[in-house]
Amino acid sequence: LHCLDNYSRGLIMVNLIDFDMLFGHRNDPRGYARALEEFDRELPSIISRLGENDILILAADHGCDPTTPSTDHSREYVPLLIRGERLRSGVDLGIRSSFADLGQTIAEAFQVGPLEVGQSFWDLIAGEA
Repeated sequence: LHCLDNYSRGLIMVNLIDFDMLFGHRNDPRGYARALEEFDRELPSIISRLGENDILILAADHGCDPTTPSTDHSREYVPLLIRGERLRSGVDLGIRSSFADLGQTIAEAFQVGPLEVGQSFWDLIAGEA
């Protein structure tokens, strides 16, 4: 929230490592659930600070199910939610072939690509529906 209040342009990247480090790898589903609920309560504050050209991307870098017997990474598929006032809503991005697709999409949005790997889905989400 501090970054959204104090920076008007550029890329803000926030790593919510507690989900992984404190709950996923510690097999603590109750703690994980509480952390998700806490984040969900803050989400309206985040969204209310977004400008008309801003894009919010919520993703994970890997899966780590706190209910599995192992403390290792346990899932290959991760959520990807994208919101922006100028983006199409309700777009099903399907199962992407690589997490690099997100990086390629961000590079295209910032007009700094293309990168060496990944397939951008910018054309699917750019522009109002």
